[in-house]
Amino acid sequence: MEKITEREFLLRQPDFPQKSEMDSFYIGIANLLLETIGNSEFGAVMPLGLTKRVALTLADYLQDIVADAGFWRSFIDANRELYGWSIPFHDSSEAYVDYELNKEDVRFLVWYVVAMLWEECGMLYPHDKKLLQMADSCFAILENEYDDAPVNESFNIARGLEFNDPEDAEKIYHLGNWLFLHSYLLTPAFALSLQEVMSEYDPSLPDADTLLNNKLEEAMLENTTGPLALYTPEWVYLIIKRHLPDSAIKEPMAGDGKTHPYYEAFIKATGGKNIAFFDSYQKMNDFFINALGWEAGVEHLSQAKGASDYVLMVNPEKGMLMARGIAKCIASPENPLYNKEYARNHSFDLLTVRGLCPGDLLNLIFKNNWLPDACFPGSDNRELVHKYRDFIARCYLQIYYRGD
Repeated sequence: MEKITEREFLLRQPDFPQKSEMDSFYIGIANLLLETIGNSEFGAVMPLGLTKRVALTLADYLQDIVADAGFWRSFIDANRELYGWSIPFHDSSEAYVDYELNKEDVRFLVWYVVAMLWEECGMLYPHDKKLLQMADSCFAILENEYDDAPVNESFNIARGLEFNDPEDAEKIYHLGNWLFLHSYLLTPAFALSLQEVMSEYDPSLPDADTLLNNKLEEAMLENTTGPLALYTPEWVYLIIKRHLPDSAIKEPMAGDGKTHPYYEAFIKATGGKNIAFFDSYQKMNDFFINALGWEAGVEHLSQAKGASDYVLMVNPEKGMLMARGIAKCIASPENPLYNKEYARNHSFDLLTVRGLCPGDLLNLIFKNNWLPDACFPGSDNRELVHKYRDFIARCYLQIYYRGD
C-alpha cells in the first residue's frame, strides 16, 4: 500500500513548512495506522485518500493529547457544557481518563472522519460492527505507542495566548486559520461547506486563486465548522478560555422585539398554534389568501409547488417559514399527515440533509419530541439519535442549523 509521505503529514501541522525532530515518530505511527486500516474489513473498501485521512487524524489526535495542546480537551469540555456527556455515541467506561488516550475517543474520531468525508457512508451508523473493529485495531496501535510518544511542542500554538490581548492578535489569527483549514478536529465537518465554496471556483479566471482565498477568508468568519458547528472565533475562544462563549450556548436575539404582522393572523387562523400542516400546495395557498390576507387569485410561493406535503411555522419576531416534503415525519398530535412507516425511513434526513428542515422548525420539533422514529439507516436504535439529536444536527447541518 502507498505510504503517507512527509509532505502529506507536514501539510496538517501547525508549523508547516517547518519540520520537527518528532515528525518521523508520528509519520511512522500514521503509516502503522494506515496499514491496520487497510487490512481491516471496513477499511479494505475505503478510498486510499480517506484511509490516509483517518490515519493522519488519529496521529494528530495522539500528538494533541500527548502535548496536552488543548484541542481535544476543548471538545470534551464543550460536550460536557452543552450536553453533560463526554463523547458522542459512546458512554464513557470506568477506564475512561479525561484528556488522555481512550478507546471511545478513537471510535468517535474514526466515525467522524468517515461519515463526514465519504459520501457513500455519509449516514454511517456509529455502532457499525465493522467500523468499531477497525477503530479498536487503531486504538491498539495508539495504546502500544502512547507511553513512549514524544511531545511535539509545535502543537502547542494556543498555549499562553490571551484572547483579547492585542499583542497576541497575530498568533490568534494563525491559530484560527490553522484550526479552520488544517486541523484534524475541525476540517472533516467543513467538507460539505467547502464543496459549496469550491463550486464557485473557476480556475480559468486570471485572479481565480485570489478570489478563492477571499472566499475561504469569508467562510472562516461566516461559516461554522467542526463537530459542534462553532464559528472559528468561538473555537478559538473555547480553546484559549477553556469554556464556551455565550454565543455558542444561548439562542441569538431575533428581530427588534416587534411582533411580526404574519404572527397574529397566523395564530388567529390556527386557534393559537404556531405550526400548520397541509397535504397540498393548493391548501397552503388558500391559507395564505384566506388566513393571512395575501392577494386572491395568485399562486403564492409557486416555486414550492409539487411537494407531497407542507409545513408552515410562525415566530413572533422572525415571521413565517415554510418546509416541504417533511410533514409526514413530524409526530405532532396536531399533524394529520404524520405517517410512522414513512417516518422510519425518512425522518433522520431532517437532522442530516442541509436545507430540508429550517433550524427554527427543527428546534421546535426537538423541544416537543416530535421525531420519535429517527435512527441511523441500517439500525433501529432510536434512543441513540434521540440522545444525540442536537449534536447530530450540528455536525451534519452546520450553519443550516445554527444560523439565524
